[in-house]
Amino acid sequence: MLIEKLNWRYATKKMDPSKSVSDEKLETILKAIELAPTSSGLQPFEVLVVTNPELREKIKPVAWNQQQITDGSHLLVFAAWDNYSEARIDAVTDQMADERGGRSELLEAYYTNLKNNYLPRDAQVNYEHAARQAYIALGFAMAAAAVEEVDCTPMEGFDPGAVDEILGLKERGLRSVLLLPLGYRDGQGDWLVNLKKVRRPRDQFITEVK
Repeated sequence: MLIEKLNWRYATKKMDPSKSVSDEKLETILKAIELAPTSSGLQPFEVLVVTNPELREKIKPVAWNQQQITDGSHLLVFAAWDNYSEARIDAVTDQMADERGGRSELLEAYYTNLKNNYLPRDAQVNYEHAARQAYIALGFAMAAAAVEEVDCTPMEGFDPGAVDEILGLKERGLRSVLLLPLGYRDGQGDWLVNLKKVRRPRDQFITEVK
């Protein structure tokens, strides 16, 4: 079933603004993002679900005027932590302890070691590491959307600084990484909708090392 749905999905170029993703389908996609694996379980990013029409109209021109931003019913903005901090790592440690039956030497040692490795690093290095975790979650979101037959379009083509300003992300210690409009394809207006999905030949793409 999953492969069938992944063959169905494509990077939708034109969405039907009259159709809206249901709360139930949106929740499934967001839950998949929550369940995505991240380095050391830190989940070093946040996801903003933007439905406000005025905000999306402001974002569109700083995202190459890609129409899906306003034609879709929801815009997911993946925003990575701008840096790792002791407080952020401690918050994860505290939650782990609360939900797994208390603190242990192993838990304390693991996250203490993590702080010793992460905190001295340059903020840009830490941001880039956090951003890569958001990409993992993006994949989960797109797969979940395909299973729910919700169309989406992953976007790196935007001005992150401008989006950060529009959404007030800098003040929250966040930097935008990816945009993912959700909606439903316009079968009449999308030039890509009926074209064959093309991928590199398997023998040029996958190598089995035995």
